[in-house]
Amino acid sequence: MYKYSKDGVSVLTVLDKRKQKMNGLFPIKVQVIHNRKQKYYSTGQEVSIRDWEVLPHTKNRHLSEVRRNIENSFSLIRQQVEFLSFQGEFHFDILNARLGRYSDFSVNALFHKKLEELKENGQANTYLSYKGSLNKIEQFAGKHISFHEITINWLNRFEHHLSALGISYSSMGFYFRNLKCILNIARKDGIIKESQYPFGKGKYEVPTGCGRKLALNLKEIKKIITYNDGTQKTEIYRDLWFFSYLCNGINFRDLLYLQYSNIINGEICFIRAKTARNTKHSKIIHAVITPEMQKIIEKWGNPPKSPETYIFPFATGKENPFERVKLVRDVVTECNQILYKISHKTGIPRVTTYSARHSFATVLKRSGVNISYISESLGHSNLAITENYLASFEAEERKKNSILLTRFDL
Repeated sequence: MYKYSKDGVSVLTVLDKRKQKMNGLFPIKVQVIHNRKQKYYSTGQEVSIRDWEVLPHTKNRHLSEVRRNIENSFSLIRQQVEFLSFQGEFHFDILNARLGRYSDFSVNALFHKKLEELKENGQANTYLSYKGSLNKIEQFAGKHISFHEITINWLNRFEHHLSALGISYSSMGFYFRNLKCILNIARKDGIIKESQYPFGKGKYEVPTGCGRKLALNLKEIKKIITYNDGTQKTEIYRDLWFFSYLCNGINFRDLLYLQYSNIINGEICFIRAKTARNTKHSKIIHAVITPEMQKIIEKWGNPPKSPETYIFPFATGKENPFERVKLVRDVVTECNQILYKISHKTGIPRVTTYSARHSFATVLKRSGVNISYISESLGHSNLAITENYLASFEAEERKKNSILLTRFDL
């Protein structure tokens, strides 16, 4: 009787003949179809098969009232479907929640919907981040958490729980930001009211941690790159770290997927995978190929058979997004183990793959290089980001220097 179809979602009124009622009538329902799945929503109206056939045009007073009630139910559901389709977020669970069909639509369910979207989009790192957050939340509160449970008090208790497990505030920040994103979706979709939203100024604020950003000086870097225990494994991971340091602190995700096509006029030119998806105008980073970098390429690199050949012999290009993440994590883990051994043997602070980027920035800063050049080399979108990035390292340097003020034994 009433029909609507757009963006892959159809809404129509149907006479549900699957089960006749005791009075001989059949219920009239609103059917919603999406991706070959269908759901039925009650209108609270019921008629005989004969009355259903004449319902669209009858002038009978009773049936006219039934028709108006059906139209109201249809319009309500259509309105919600149109809204969700326009947002590009149609999902039966959210439709049900917006219609109030079940008030126990859970935080877990919306997390799983988000995970489905991330998986379909191939956003493996973000998928794993949300998956890790959901695991921690479910360990604390169970497999079915209703939205009304997520209060400021609940968030504070969750924070204390994570702290008791020895989880850093930097890691907590990931969990809470992902949960906040889920609640933002719930708020936008009308699942929770604005008054129920627990995040923000004067409410619960996501914890932040300064993290352990270790930047090495040139003397410490020299100890790493000259260390040799006679094994090929140590040499290759040591050299990969050194290459990362020299190549503007390139992270290992970008490093492992460099191709010979990235080499242009004696420079390695690349766009950071971290910002490629989120930036309208992605910045191309230029890193001059130093003699040391060229030696590492010649020593460990693949032969340059074609521009599409990967420089280093790890990636094949056949990996799906999740295999790509696993590859990078495996290489980083191996490299960090070697770096730990080198740190222990040489007596320098414990080094990780991230230290290459931190060290690149601070060595240039302490050598008097203009901050705008450092910002450009790191691929930051503005100078403020670079200034904040460098501030934590300079704070550490000030602490070290303050000790010199009372070193009377020198």
